[in-house]
Amino acid sequence: MKRRNKDTCIVISGESGAGKTEASKYIMQYIAAITNPHQRAEVERVKNMLLKSNCVLEAFGNAKTNRNDNSSRFGKYMDINFDFKGDPIGGHISNYLLEKSCPLTLLSSFLSFQLVKGGPESLLRSLHIQKDPAAYNYIKVGGQLKVDFKAVADAMKVIGFTGEEVHTVYKILATILHLVGLRIWFLGGIFDSDGDVTLIENGNLVPVLAELLATKQESVEKALLYRTVATGRDVIDKQHTPQEASYGRDALAKAIYDRLFCWIVGCINDIIEVKNYDARIHGKNTVIGVLDIYGFEIFQNNSFEQFCINYCNEKLQQLFIQLVLKQEQEEYQREGIPWKHIDYFNNQIIVDLVEQQHKGIFSILDEACMNVGKVTDELFLQALNSKLAKHAHYTSRKLSPTEKCLEFDRDFRIRHYAGDVTYSVVGFIDKNKDTLFQDFKRLLYNSSNPVLKAMWPEGKLSITEVTKRPLTAGTLFKTSMISLVENLASKEPYYVRCIKPNDVKSPLLFEQERCRHQVEYLGLLENVRVRRAGFAYRQTYPRFLQRYKMISQFTWPNHDLPSDREAVKRLLQGCGFEHDVAYGKTKVFIRTPRTLFTLEEQRAEMVKRIVLFLQKVWRGALARMRYRRMRAALIIIRVYRRYKVKSYIREVNRRFKNVRTMKDHGKHVKWPMPPKVLRRFEEFNVFLVFSLRWWAWTLIRSLSPEDVLQVRAKVAALESLKGHRADLGLQRAWEGNYMVSEGNPETASSFTLVSSDLQRKDKFMRVLFSSNVRKINRFHKCEDRAVLITDRHLYKMDPLKQYRPMKSIPLYNVTGVSVSPGKDQLVVFHTKDSRDLIVCLQGMVPAGESRVGELVGHIWLQGLVGRRWSCGGRGGGAQ
Repeated sequence: MKRRNKDTCIVISGESGAGKTEASKYIMQYIAAITNPHQRAEVERVKNMLLKSNCVLEAFGNAKTNRNDNSSRFGKYMDINFDFKGDPIGGHISNYLLEKSCPLTLLSSFLSFQLVKGGPESLLRSLHIQKDPAAYNYIKVGGQLKVDFKAVADAMKVIGFTGEEVHTVYKILATILHLVGLRIWFLGGIFDSDGDVTLIENGNLVPVLAELLATKQESVEKALLYRTVATGRDVIDKQHTPQEASYGRDALAKAIYDRLFCWIVGCINDIIEVKNYDARIHGKNTVIGVLDIYGFEIFQNNSFEQFCINYCNEKLQQLFIQLVLKQEQEEYQREGIPWKHIDYFNNQIIVDLVEQQHKGIFSILDEACMNVGKVTDELFLQALNSKLAKHAHYTSRKLSPTEKCLEFDRDFRIRHYAGDVTYSVVGFIDKNKDTLFQDFKRLLYNSSNPVLKAMWPEGKLSITEVTKRPLTAGTLFKTSMISLVENLASKEPYYVRCIKPNDVKSPLLFEQERCRHQVEYLGLLENVRVRRAGFAYRQTYPRFLQRYKMISQFTWPNHDLPSDREAVKRLLQGCGFEHDVAYGKTKVFIRTPRTLFTLEEQRAEMVKRIVLFLQKVWRGALARMRYRRMRAALIIIRVYRRYKVKSYIREVNRRFKNVRTMKDHGKHVKWPMPPKVLRRFEEFNVFLVFSLRWWAWTLIRSLSPEDVLQVRAKVAALESLKGHRADLGLQRAWEGNYMVSEGNPETASSFTLVSSDLQRKDKFMRVLFSSNVRKINRFHKCEDRAVLITDRHLYKMDPLKQYRPMKSIPLYNVTGVSVSPGKDQLVVFHTKDSRDLIVCLQGMVPAGESRVGELVGHIWLQGLVGRRWSCGGRGGGAQ
């Protein structure tokens, strides 16, 4: 299936009890084991449901017989759908002819025994069932079965049956158990005389049936004892005879069980079928079909069911003959391969005997069922004798009087491929008609149980409504068998032949003669002869090349030879297999499997190398595509960034275009949000610094030289003392030489005269700062002094002696200045000789004005940058 993408099927055949059902289980387990290597949840779910469906269908459709403890009483064909990877994605089950003819076989089903023997007490009480199987005559045969009620219940839960549906199933099984136990009798003298009445002897079961079927008690009793007949517009109730009532009771039990089984199969199909699968999207899905159907049966008393079962086996054997023995030999001749014909038994004659239109047994049986008047099984046998008297594979006592084992007016014999089988015609007419009174269909359709109601859709028909005659059971089975064979023939078939070694169900006894007989009638000897003389594998030249052309250099990737036939010949010669092959007109034939296995091994090795080569090429292509995409993206990013920067610059230019004419020179203008590529500049306030510098330059440009020096001093004070002192005096004008501007005229003239002498003597250019101070010596004594700071020296003066200089310190000897962080005006001048000068500014007008910032700013601006500056140093400590 995976190698050639072909639908396949597995046909399992053999006698009843040969092991077909077990073989189908092994096949399902094998398929489940080799798929799903990655444990995908959906695949696991489908596999579990496919496996569990076997358990459920066996419980309802298998029974214990005299020949087999687990005999399939129905045919099952399961299609398993696989996706293109080879994982199961769903399936579909088709069932054929559930044997429901007699209550004995019906109620000896596994689940009936399981329900009685293994059901919990609470469930049995609700169903009015006793736990002892001996209380039910029809299931005593199952007393030795080893069954598991819980396993079936768990399997139904895994498949997807709801709790309500499972309980309805138990109710239906209990209904059948109680229904078959009903005993019907009549009260009166001579039957059909006035006053005679048909009654139910154990009437206590009627309310139990009504409860289980969810209907009214009187409706159940009426349906069992009366039949509604429509004569024109009139509707009358006709009372059954005990025989008619018993027939209706058994027919109802069989029909309920049949509908239940079909409903279960339908529910399983609804759950496991492939859903939402589109071949155009998910790829083609392939199918493996597994056919597990009843085997050929020869019982002591063979009836209608054995006739249908054996006809089914004849059809499957004919398919085997047609595909393996007949078509294969014809193919060799058609392809011009030298071949010696091998004879085989063609059982098409037996198939025609059963199913031929107007002449076959099914057609004769249908004609007998449609005759007007009372038709008996004996009349049907007479029709067979008259129409099939000359057929070589049919006989009866009338046609062969010497056959003592055949009963007059009862038996006929068919010579099947597996041997002669004698059938009793008793019950053929009734089983073929499969009649069920319409009253029962209306009764169950009117049930309040939705599951039970859905099983009987035809019950909604009116009493007076005329319906088409339903197809007979034989016709339905024949049609389904023809459809099954067509389905199997459309797939590639594989066969599993099961051989039954003995009739006593022993695992140790091997009866050679019995096994030889099975090998002969299954056609295995002819099959082996054909296979030995023939070829194990054949394929058309194009398909063969498509699979194996990578093995040879002459055919990979494409050949230039005259034809595909020549290419295949060159390929096989290069591998050294020309002695094991034959060349037909359209196909190549390979004799031994070993050659094919070798070709597969060589192909697998070459596939690895091809895959590596394709991966290399594809990865290179992916890398190149990835590079082109990255390069294109990089170009786009660069162009986009350039565009965003240009747009940002244009926006900045637009906003600040007229700042020169603005009153505040653009101070109120808000900067636009820069693009991401410029965000890193924004973090350092680059543009803001540029704008502030330009704005400051614009303002400073209009100032006088004296104002420029004052602004610079203020900037220096701000940079050095910002955050250390609250008041730096930045809002007022800085006078600098306060001894002149704030002193009285006499004091000012004296200070001016002294400063002029010092200027001539020390050659300084200008006075930076002067002020009255309180000097604090090392002995903590305070005295009034004055301080004069020029661009070259620091002078301490005595105001009491006409401001005579007491000490002159060159500014290059000042190593640092310390000021206190408080509101005081304490200043410490640090010198190289460690003879620091400690003063406190005073005499401010107005009082409390801070001049420390002005002092520091002038000194900082004068050129002491880089030396030691502190706030709260030794001066702060002295305070």
